[in-house]
Amino acid sequence: MKIVSWNVNGIRAVHKKGLFLPFMKKHRPDILCLQEIKAEETQSPVDLPDYEEFWSSAKNKKGYSGTAIFTKTTPNDVIFGMPEDIAKKYGLANDSYGDPNEEGRIVAADMHDFYVVSVYTPNAKDDLSRLTLRHKHWDPAFLAYMKRLEEEKPVIFCGDLNVAHTEDDLARPKENEGMKGFTREEREGIDSIIKAGFVDTLRLFTKGNGHYTWWTMWANARERNVGWRIDYIFASKSLAKLIQKAEIHADVFGSDHCPVSITIN
Repeated sequence: MKIVSWNVNGIRAVHKKGLFLPFMKKHRPDILCLQEIKAEETQSPVDLPDYEEFWSSAKNKKGYSGTAIFTKTTPNDVIFGMPEDIAKKYGLANDSYGDPNEEGRIVAADMHDFYVVSVYTPNAKDDLSRLTLRHKHWDPAFLAYMKRLEEEKPVIFCGDLNVAHTEDDLARPKENEGMKGFTREEREGIDSIIKAGFVDTLRLFTKGNGHYTWWTMWANARERNVGWRIDYIFASKSLAKLIQKAEIHADVFGSDHCPVSITIN
């Protein structure tokens, strides 16, 4: 089984470039998790008859954020957003940008033997004005949700987590220390995920730096591979031995992010 995650930075935009359907034809994922779809399902020009589609679009800002899961196998159940009790417990509510739980940032599917979750973590913003929301509220709430799902069955969660975890995860760590995406607080969120027993699947197979998933549009950053690894696939430890491959598909264009994938037995 192949599971792919991709922040498409607008599904209509990547489709209009003529790059989405060729990607699907070549890679043929069994499950595709998307982030930053920036559309509602009724607005999508994509027609994939082999897949069932489950969209979690932003309610408070049209054309913003959003996640989706496309799957060849019918799930037992699909859950949209953060559970209300967890959001309340961790004070996940409106900030100056709005309610993050109304931004279509999570969709979870019960795939019989495991859960798969597509997530688009809030960006801390250039001025770090959303860092407190993320560090104190979103990150602990999301981890609590994943741990709750894991009580039922193993979990695979993937998406744009908007943080480079270690110095190996971005090309210029010294220059970006303390900046959005590489603050101590954001990195602590990944530390907590790993301490809770979830496995960064890429690091089962690939060590060191130079392996990135996002590049700024400026200064030919992608061509020079001056990038960041901010897109991840995490899995419950019980699944780690079943994962045969974890890859970054840096040759796939259409977005400022590239897809990441795992192959699992």
